[in-house]
Amino acid sequence: MKDTATFEKSVQKLDAIVTKMESGDLTLDESLKLFEQGVKLTRACQKTLADAESKIEKLMAEVESQ
Repeated sequence: MKDTATFEKSVQKLDAIVTKMESGDLTLDESLKLFEQGVKLTRACQKTLADAESKIEKLMAEVESQ
């Protein structure tokens, strides 16, 4: 459950970053920092999703082999 909570929180943080950046009220430096955070969060989310997909594929293979 911890991974799911972490994933959900990361998605919420990404959403907040997008909202802030779309506001147009940030300096260039602030925008770059938020963009960097967004990239890191995106990579973490992609890894979590890839791990989940791999786990599902393994479970499905086990079910099909029975």
